[in-house]
Amino acid sequence: MTSRAPLAETWLRRFGPPSDAALRLVCLPHAGGGASSFHSLAQALGPRVEVLAVQYPGRQDRRHEPPLSRLTELADRTAEALLATPDAAPYALFGHSLGALVGYETARRLDRAGATPHRLFVSARVAPSTGAGPTDRLTGDDALLAEVRRLGGGDALDDPEVAALALPALRADYQALRSYTWTAGPALRCPVTALTGTDDPLCGPGQLADWLRLSVVPGRTRVFPGGHFYLQDRVTEVARAVLADLAPGTPSAVPARATAA
Repeated sequence: MTSRAPLAETWLRRFGPPSDAALRLVCLPHAGGGASSFHSLAQALGPRVEVLAVQYPGRQDRRHEPPLSRLTELADRTAEALLATPDAAPYALFGHSLGALVGYETARRLDRAGATPHRLFVSARVAPSTGAGPTDRLTGDDALLAEVRRLGGGDALDDPEVAALALPALRADYQALRSYTWTAGPALRCPVTALTGTDDPLCGPGQLADWLRLSVVPGRTRVFPGGHFYLQDRVTEVARAVLADLAPGTPSAVPARATAA
């Protein structure tokens, strides 16, 4: 049987030596993305918050592993890795795009395990309860690359060698999105902060409030200038917002005995 510590080491990446920060932020990447996409946010939040990033299989230092094509399996493995982490410091989750859905499903699993996150940040993705999401049109490689370019994250993919390296993970991630179906269940016991860019074609500012209905704890919405990858250009502002929403006195997780409304 795989021991608990190696499981956490396989799935979680630090951006420096272990920190004695009082709170950790566990970040989940977008489709095709890797843990390194949160390096700038980690720098902006340190040393007050230690950032850990989830490394999905099939990319960066896990590129030789087959990627997972089921979103629920990504959430299962992420939750298992967090539960296996020996550090008992409180933590929050931050997921961008695909990572928002993985983060939400991970939070549901942690809730059931009695390890509710301090807070869930969901970025650049509509709430799954609305039924909105990608369509089956994004099935071929050309369509996938065109979609990434449309969203503003595909300059490097103009290089055929880079595209060839990125496509296996992109195929699996979009399959995970296509096959995911939200099922109703107990509301989260942690507050939700929903974020997006003013010009994000996948998640407009008016769609953020749907996320707040998925928790029994009051949450909030935040909008930043930019498109789907606003985070790349607004790291300082996003870090400031994260710190504000994690500050003492803001709503946090309620006890496990509480029930959803």
